[in-house]
Amino acid sequence: MGATPCYPGSFDPLTRGHLDLIERGVGLFGRLTVAIGVNTGKTPMFSAEERAAMVRAEVQHLGDRVEVATFDGLVVEFCKQRGIGVLLRGLRTVSDFESEMAMAFTNRRMEPDIETVLVMPSEEFAFVSSRLIKEIARAGGDLTPFVPAGVEAALKARLADSA
Repeated sequence: MGATPCYPGSFDPLTRGHLDLIERGVGLFGRLTVAIGVNTGKTPMFSAEERAAMVRAEVQHLGDRVEVATFDGLVVEFCKQRGIGVLLRGLRTVSDFESEMAMAFTNRRMEPDIETVLVMPSEEFAFVSSRLIKEIARAGGDLTPFVPAGVEAALKARLADSA
């Protein structure tokens, strides 16, 4: 398996915390695959294609060092198909640690050749989550500190369409 890591997630929506981890992942590994999951158990605000477009727009400055892809199913299968040997995951809180540890052990049991690397976000993004961002957006709050302008515009447009 290769050393290019995969940063998987729903990215619904993309936050400044996600971008922080993407940039730090590229800094650590040189390249990164951002894998946007299609989770049939969740009803996302944006389609996988819309989320991928948002990520691509915000990582243009990193050039070909970031690949953005979507996947359906298990992330370890996605990684196996692409020869990816490292999963990059963010670790914000103690509760994140518990769920990330369980996920890492489960992934390792399914695919022992794929390692999980947990990275703490920059301090200013330690509390940012997509769920929180959607709550702020629905309440009409200021999203500027939490998401890029393009994502904020997409959130506002989506909420206006559903009103």
